[in-house]
Amino acid sequence: MWTRYSALALCVALLALCSCVGLTRTGGGSEAGSEQVLQHIVFMVQENRSFDHYFGQLGAYRAANGFGAATDVDGLPANTSNPGYTGGSINSFHLTTTCLEELSGDWFESHADMNYENPGSTTALMDGFARIAGGYAQFFGELNLSGSRAMGYYDQDELPYYYWMASQYATSDRWFSPVLSESIPNRLYLMAATSAGHAHAPTDQYPCCEQQNLPTIFHLLQAANVTWKIYYTDTLPNGQPLTDINQYWPSFAAQHAANIVSVSQYFTDLANNALPAVAFIQAGLGSGRDEHPGGQTTTGEGGNDIQKGALYVSSLINALMSSSSWSSSAFILSFDEAGGFYDHVPPQSAAQPDGIKPMDLISTDANLNPQPDFNQTGFRIPMIVVSPFAKSHYVSHTVADNTAILKFIEIRFGLPSLTKRDASEMDMSEFFDFTGAPSSNVGVPPAQPVAGLCNPANVPAAP
Repeated sequence: MWTRYSALALCVALLALCSCVGLTRTGGGSEAGSEQVLQHIVFMVQENRSFDHYFGQLGAYRAANGFGAATDVDGLPANTSNPGYTGGSINSFHLTTTCLEELSGDWFESHADMNYENPGSTTALMDGFARIAGGYAQFFGELNLSGSRAMGYYDQDELPYYYWMASQYATSDRWFSPVLSESIPNRLYLMAATSAGHAHAPTDQYPCCEQQNLPTIFHLLQAANVTWKIYYTDTLPNGQPLTDINQYWPSFAAQHAANIVSVSQYFTDLANNALPAVAFIQAGLGSGRDEHPGGQTTTGEGGNDIQKGALYVSSLINALMSSSSWSSSAFILSFDEAGGFYDHVPPQSAAQPDGIKPMDLISTDANLNPQPDFNQTGFRIPMIVVSPFAKSHYVSHTVADNTAILKFIEIRFGLPSLTKRDASEMDMSEFFDFTGAPSSNVGVPPAQPVAGLCNPANVPAAP
């Protein structure tokens, strides 16, 4: 049967002649001074943190440590506040716990974060974060009924590794999640540059994605004979890898099981100079190393500890930096979505990927009028580009979302675009300087501590 994927595969095989509608060949040359010097692209997304929540204090840190001016980064404005769910006004504040109760970044909640009284409006007031977080806490029996946790932030005291890496290498203050909803639709965009109409996680009634013949970046890499692997952190109780590709593209995953391996193999591949051309590291959703708020309450820690997640990421990046692959590699760290945490920058317009409207809306979504489409991003999220070719101390101000990572891979390996979304994205070249020799003398990253207080009850109701 002729499918969208078979059409893409043909375009890969006949790339020089490809003229498929909606597909764009964006291959780079092989000359020195281009992205072709990169032999390895590693990318990873952690869970549910906004830019202001993590990097709102990055400008001040950069200025204090000689990395640039505080104004280089559009961070958390002073005296920012939101109305609280139980009344009053809640100011932004420095959190003193590395664990927090769960919030929601789902379709309705995210739109209400943007405009609480009129969540279908295109007018972004950014005034609903605390009230939505408080309502969620009431519904699920959590402690923080005011919703103040949505207004809390961290800085270099809790996340010294991230702050140093974002300042020493390259980052962006205009990097967004692909869709204004929760993790799974955003992760589908990360794999396929679309959620194929899913505003929520797929269900039996609205299945995805193999049933929709939806190809991923890994399908394209496989068809082009470009080496790739997915390194998974955790497994399901039945021993199967806990990955997005296994869940939503199970047949493809089964056919290419040799490419989907434990993260322990990542360290072995680095040691043996066997890192593939493209690698995706699936975060530790089951082990609580993904930085997702809430989560591992059964451990007695009260939720996922951000410092343990950052420590895990540091082990992956540091291993790459000390390997023989480092001189020809780029590691891109991002987050899948903002997770209900405050950010002051509104979502941005974006290319509708494939013309498919939201098809799995639920009863609460009926309150969105007019009903939004997939033609805007989600909220800002943290991201870091770590590479010997990354521009030192660089901050991008170009609007992009996580599908720009797909565009970067497509350009490097001469692949077609998956949808109109990744085709329209920035090519990420501004993060790099490929004209000179790779830089290897940037200093030693600080150790990421894990000694912070992990107690979600330690959040004031009205800071």
